[in-house]
Amino acid sequence: MNISAAAVRFGSLIAALLVATVALAQEPGYEPLSAFPQSPLSITSGETKHDFTVWVADTPSRRGQGLMFVKSLPPATGMLFVFAQPQGVSMWMKNTLIPLDMLFVAADGKVIHIAANAKPQSLDTISSIGLVTGVIELAGGEARRLGLHTGDRVLHPAFGKGR
Repeated sequence: MNISAAAVRFGSLIAALLVATVALAQEPGYEPLSAFPQSPLSITSGETKHDFTVWVADTPSRRGQGLMFVKSLPPATGMLFVFAQPQGVSMWMKNTLIPLDMLFVAADGKVIHIAANAKPQSLDTISSIGLVTGVIELAGGEARRLGLHTGDRVLHPAFGKGR
């Protein structure tokens, strides 16, 4: 039986997501990542489109939990925090065990600020520096590795005409 390369890549992505989900400590009062909705998301930077699978933090409790207690984050995965109205957003890294890049995204899908390599377990405030309806968290260093910049466009139903 021949298995296509796409099927192998898809299987690898599913396995990586399961590893990340298992890496979430079962802390009392926290929802396992496997219960969060998942969604495809793309970021267009210049002529290059980067595809991700993200967990969606779409409720106050999910936004409060975020990627707390996650021990690793596979490439091409992340978390999207969604807010109903444009607002200034401040975040911190309490109980977050890995460095993260935070991309703050305006309602039209434009990245307005990138906070790179946020320090694990820090209580320092990281602010959006403008009104946003979303924040994307990626593994620390991923934005630089992919060449992501402010002004890049996020393609997801939470932004722009998809709203």
